[in-house]
Order: sequence, then structure tokens, then C-alpha cells
Amino acid sequence: MAITDKIYVKNHRRIGSQLETRIPRSAFSGATLDLLYSGEGLSKLDDATQERVLDFAEDFLDCDCESNPYCGHPERKFIRYLLDLRAGGLGPEAIVDVMSDDYLVTAYPGDVLSFLDNSVRTLDAMEDLASVEKNREMERRVSERKRDLL
Repeated sequence: MAITDKIYVKNHRRIGSQLETRIPRSAFSGATLDLLYSGEGLSKLDDATQERVLDFAEDFLDCDCESNPYCGHPERKFIRYLLDLRAGGLGPEAIVDVMSDDYLVTAYPGDVLSFLDNSVRTLDAMEDLASVEKNREMERRVSERKRDLL
């Protein structure tokens, strides 16, 4: 299961109440994206919630793909965001706090920790492959990125 499957809309019941409908808890589910990011849905939200939803849409859903937001780019952008937070020195709990403040989404710190651990393991494998292929430049870049996450 991808980390984006474990990212939840914070206060989803309150937001659902503002929209006068039930919304799924998962931030990246199709139904959530449809409800929150349609013009009609946005207009029903209070100003503070609307601002954060718009920030989320601008930062992660801004893509020219024909199938946007179902093209996979929002999830990849969000993963990059999480990795950048970790590279900035934040631990799992702080990452959850920041994403909650920034975008009204949340996750369990343990899920974030597992994601970060898996990311480091993936980078380990990439580093080993680059070494076997004698691709020193790739090996160096992967090693730097891995160091950022440790």
C-alpha cells in the first residue's frame, strides 16, 4: 500500500458537513478529489478550510494531464513533499504536524516512518545497482539523497 493511501483528510466529518455530504477519509481517493476540488464544493467551505484545500490543489493537483487528478502526478508530488520534509530534518511526527498545518491532511506517524524506512531501503538497492553498473554519478546522487533521509 502506498503512503498516499494512508494520507487522510483532517476533520473529514466537519468538512463533509460543510459540503452537506459524506466524504471518504482518504485524501487521494477519487471521490474526495471530486468533492473537494470542484468549484461547487469549494464554495461551500469556510475560508480557512477553503484556503488550505486550494493550497493542496495548487501544490499537488496542478498538472496538464488529460486524466488529472487521476494521472498519478498528485501522489508523486506528495511523496516528493514528504521526502523533502524529511531531508529538511523533520521526523515522522513533525512531518505529520506540518502536512496537517499546510494542507489539512494527516497520517499516522508510524505510517510515515515505514514509508521513510522503505524509501531508504529502495535507495540502498538503487545505490547497489549503480555500483554494479559502475555508474559512479548515479551512485553518488543516490548516496547523497539517502544521506538526506537518514
